[in-house]
Amino acid sequence: MNRPDDHWEERLAALWAEFDATEAQTFIARVDALAAELPPDAAIGLFERGGARDTCGFTELAIPLYKAALENGLTGLRRRRANIQMASSIRHLGDPQTAADLLFAEMQQGSDELDGAVRGFLALALADLGCEREALALGLTALAAYLPRYNQSLARYAQGLIKSSDTV
Repeated sequence: MNRPDDHWEERLAALWAEFDATEAQTFIARVDALAAELPPDAAIGLFERGGARDTCGFTELAIPLYKAALENGLTGLRRRRANIQMASSIRHLGDPQTAADLLFAEMQQGSDELDGAVRGFLALALADLGCEREALALGLTALAAYLPRYNQSLARYAQGLIKSSDTV
C-alpha cells in the first residue's frame, strides 16, 4: 500500500487528536508503528514520522524525514506542509536564510488554504534576517485574508510598508 486508505488516515487523525495526552516517545512510537504499515520509502509515512518528531521537540531529527518524504514524491497539502514545517525547523535551528529561500519558493507553487501559514513562517524567517518591515507586511497580508472587514485596506497598507522601505 503506497497510499494509505481512509481507515489509515482516520487512525492517524485519532492519534494526532490524542497528542496532548500522550508522552512524546510514546507518541513517536505510535506514529512510527502506523507508518510501518506503509512501504519504508512511502512519502506519507516519512512525512508523518518527521511531523511527530518535530512536534515532540526533536526538530533536528525531523528535517531528514521531511527531505526524504519530498524526495520520494510527497504531493498535495502534505507536500506543502512538509516544506513549511521543514523551513520552520531549519529557522529554529539557526538558518533563517535557508528557511526564507524554501518559503519564497513555496509561495510560487500555487495558492491554497496554507498560504497564510507560508507567509507567517516566512515572516518569522525575515524577522530573524533583520527584515522587520517585510516580515510585518507578510504577516499583515496573511492576516488580511481572514478578516471579515478591512481586508483590502490592510493588504494595501501592508504593501505600503514594503514600498516605503524601498525608498529609504
